[in-house]
Amino acid sequence: MREAWEKRGKEVIGIEIEALEQARSRLGASFAAAVEMLAACKGRVAVCGMGKSGLVGRKIAATLSSVGRPAYFLHPAEGAHGDLGAVRDGDVVIALSHSGTTEELLALLPALRGLGASVIAVTSGLHSPLAEASDLVIDASVPREACPLNLAPTSSTTAALAIGDALAVCLMEAGHFTPGDFHRLHPGGALGRRLSLSVADLMHREKLPLAHEEAPLRAALNALDKGGFGAVLLTDGEGRLRGIITDGDLRRILCRGIPDLDRPVSAYMTANPRSAAATMSAAELMDIMEQTSITVLPVLDDAGRITGLVHMHDLLGKGHIRFAQAPRGEGRRS
Repeated sequence: MREAWEKRGKEVIGIEIEALEQARSRLGASFAAAVEMLAACKGRVAVCGMGKSGLVGRKIAATLSSVGRPAYFLHPAEGAHGDLGAVRDGDVVIALSHSGTTEELLALLPALRGLGASVIAVTSGLHSPLAEASDLVIDASVPREACPLNLAPTSSTTAALAIGDALAVCLMEAGHFTPGDFHRLHPGGALGRRLSLSVADLMHREKLPLAHEEAPLRAALNALDKGGFGAVLLTDGEGRLRGIITDGDLRRILCRGIPDLDRPVSAYMTANPRSAAATMSAAELMDIMEQTSITVLPVLDDAGRITGLVHMHDLLGKGHIRFAQAPRGEGRRS
């Protein structure tokens, strides 16, 4: 019997994957227009739905708020009994209904219009009363529910939830949402706690990959290789930062031809590289790294002397914080 349940479980997930694939294939101009409408919204976003759609709506509203787009859940029935007072002129309503015929939701639309709100429908009922009364319609049609009776909301709610996530991610990019912004809105999370630290709390102070600017390139590359940071910091006789060579720089040097390993490294280094101060917050440093595609920064004192070094992994908590996507890679340094 266990094998049968295992098989059936895989079938259910397969049906929902099928629904997501169809939702992806049907995203088009109306979805893009919805992103633009939400990005231009000067008020808040109200997410509205009944039953299972309402539960999905609560999650979408929470996700939007967590990425900097103020949102709240508006229960259709409660809205008709006073909760419409939360709606303001210029708000955008995301209305969720698989059929597009949810009575409680339809009854609320005239009042929402009267308050000056725009409506984005997420529905499979493309010719339903909800679709006809909305400014934009996002097609959330699914081939079938995973329910054996084709009745219980399963595939349809999965598709609606994925569309909500897609809207949220697009709005993050439209609003240039940064890790620092994430920290300010998630002070209790693991990444948030880490980004609340100062650079002084996170930086490496010992066994830094250093070489004198007049040392041969060979010696600098040995320091880079042994350091494990993907960079070597080049100094003058007083310990002041003069330049840097990263793994990416080395790749570009080799693309130009075979370098002279006995030539002073100053001939190959990037002079006056970006740096950080120990008093900066980790969130500030993360913003700089994200905006400039840098993964390692030297930390300097007021005299320009090297006091430490911070790698992107130190900010993210290597080995402690995991993400669904693979890291982007080092990228280029400006």
